[in-house]
Amino acid sequence: MHDITAGWLTQDENGYHFQYDQDYLKKALPPVSLTLPLQETPFNSQVLFPFFDGLIPEGWLLAIAERNWKLNPRDRMGLLLACCKDCIGAVSIYPTTEEEDNL
Repeated sequence: MHDITAGWLTQDENGYHFQYDQDYLKKALPPVSLTLPLQETPFNSQVLFPFFDGLIPEGWLLAIAERNWKLNPRDRMGLLLACCKDCIGAVSIYPTTEEEDNL
């Protein structure tokens, strides 16, 4: 958020998980969404959190993304990672690096 790592969004066989980064929490910066208030415990959901789902483009722009990157429209995490690196607004989505994955 505003070029500061706010948290980590992951997906596994149990659904989606969002956890704020500890450094972000220590700085008392604003939450990424009112529906995801600042807290130390992770948020868990069977579906992609509405805030993040709302970042994915719709209509003709979504059709272009699906066609160009050969993405399944039901792969919400794939669409989010492909389309939301440079969103309008304060939040951007970036995949983690192998180094970050091993922390």
